Amino acid sequence: MSEDTPQSATAEPARQRFVVCGDGAVARRLTTELADRYGVAVTVVLPVSDKHVSDVADVAAEFTTAEGQPEIVTARRLTGEVLDQAGVREAAAVAFVGADDVMNVDAAMITRELAPEVRLVVRLFNPVLGEGVAAMLGDCAVLSGSEIAAPAFVAATLGDATPTYLRLPEGELLRTAMRSDVDPAEADVVCGLARTTGPEPVVLPADQDSADLVLVRAYGRPRVQPPRRRPRLFRALGLVFSRNLRLALAGTAALLTAASVLLAYTRSVNLAEAFYLALLTTMGGAEADSGAALIEKVTAVVLVTTGVALLPTVTALVVDSLVRARLAVAAGGMTESIDDHVVLVGLGNIGTRVLEELHAFGIPVVAVDRTESARGIGVARELGLPVIVGDATRLETLRAASVHTCRALVVLTADDVTNLETALSGRSVHETDQGRPEATRAPLRVVLRLFDDGFAKRTQRILGINESRSVSSLAAPAFAAAMVGRQVIDTVSVGRRVLLVAELPVGAGSELEGRYYGDVTRPGGVWVIAMRTGRAGQTIWSLPERRPLVRTDRLIVLATRAGLAALLPRTVPSPDARPLPDVSPLRLLAPAPRDAG
Repeated sequence: MSEDTPQSATAEPARQRFVVCGDGAVARRLTTELADRYGVAVTVVLPVSDKHVSDVADVAAEFTTAEGQPEIVTARRLTGEVLDQAGVREAAAVAFVGADDVMNVDAAMITRELAPEVRLVVRLFNPVLGEGVAAMLGDCAVLSGSEIAAPAFVAATLGDATPTYLRLPEGELLRTAMRSDVDPAEADVVCGLARTTGPEPVVLPADQDSADLVLVRAYGRPRVQPPRRRPRLFRALGLVFSRNLRLALAGTAALLTAASVLLAYTRSVNLAEAFYLALLTTMGGAEADSGAALIEKVTAVVLVTTGVALLPTVTALVVDSLVRARLAVAAGGMTESIDDHVVLVGLGNIGTRVLEELHAFGIPVVAVDRTESARGIGVARELGLPVIVGDATRLETLRAASVHTCRALVVLTADDVTNLETALSGRSVHETDQGRPEATRAPLRVVLRLFDDGFAKRTQRILGINESRSVSSLAAPAFAAAMVGRQVIDTVSVGRRVLLVAELPVGAGSELEGRYYGDVTRPGGVWVIAMRTGRAGQTIWSLPERRPLVRTDRLIVLATRAGLAALLPRTVPSPDARPLPDVSPLRLLAPAPRDAG
């Protein structure tokens, strides 16, 4: 078998068996994707514990697909015996999509010992560990569900105002953009991705000029100006002098000013001397003067009485402000007022990825999580972003994060109920904000993570949530495509749709050999954006219409899940393929013979 030939292409899909190890939402969605979209047989290995043994039947029922329930193997640990029982030796591919990186890597190494040639797909969050595992395990694809889904959440947060970047293996950099924002003198439009003007986006339209969302060639990521921050001295003063302290000091100043004016009038002295007398009287240094005028006596009594109550209050407020400032600095919390920012709730895997993406685009972020040990807490503090540790369903926590002045609330915890409650509470705080006039108060943009895609759609439609996304529905197509073949490079999210970027070899004697690239394109399913020839490093972006495809070519395509599933069998090499003829470059330009059909 050729090195470039996918193992999945060696047999009919219906005769293949794929093994999925995991019990989360990604595993369930991946099982459905493989069974319903690609029509392959699936064995699911369910890790169970003593506490959840009684729930195995209920969990297994969740893996039911349109093709029926897959074969289920349960185990407390992914040992060699369990994986052998699941059939990894005969499988076309094995996926490890559990939430534990170490467990996934360990199971992948055990599988590699049992089946040296089987294709492995491993879900890992740590990119450094992922690079090492991919290099160590041979035919192995390492993917991160959070990394795949993060761009979709970022785009939803910013209202699709931010591009998605694609880095191809040879170093080319592509990005998505709105056609109206593309300067023809600075960028080349590679492909029209979608027409987004209707209720649902139309992906890969036949009329490419009608697509308003396009893919363009870029020559570097634009530099983003970091948000402007006040000088450090001003930030420190703002942190120490809290609102209550500022009000108390303003009241004291107003009282001393009024008393100074009265004393200057009654004693016929200048304002400086009058202020000196008022200040001493407030501090308790006044002496009784029975011959003073009535207004002067009243002023002195008011100053002394107020000073007795005011001075301890100001002292307490100063101490409270200093303590709060010290704790805020130590915890990495809010140290200054903020506006037009993003409040990000939930700093798990997906929340950490979204946090890094938003920061890379120069968007100010306030991070919130209920646990100090959350994965993203340390990342946020390293980036210098404010962090609030608290329950985001409480109004006090949301107010501390300045939800009333933010541009968007993004809720990415692992619990649907918490996400919904936080979203509704945040919108309530934002709408009842008294700091801005009603006419100038923009509606809060809310982005939710919900596990069930149908529930997410209903929530968005009925509750008026701006965007709701399911991480598993965004990530599963890439995992499934990686199991079926090694061709998937990246993914592009268009609303709720996911387009796969794949590099496909033209197999020797395959259906595609001798045809033209236009025969590969299927509007709404597959679009060829570039072609790599047999020459090292040569990529053709302006595809020649009358140049037939040869077995040394590799096509870079954008495809839907159904489109890629239909295209893969057309690239399968034929065992009866004739040797590659020695033809001149001029002959390659001649029309190729077409099939009678």
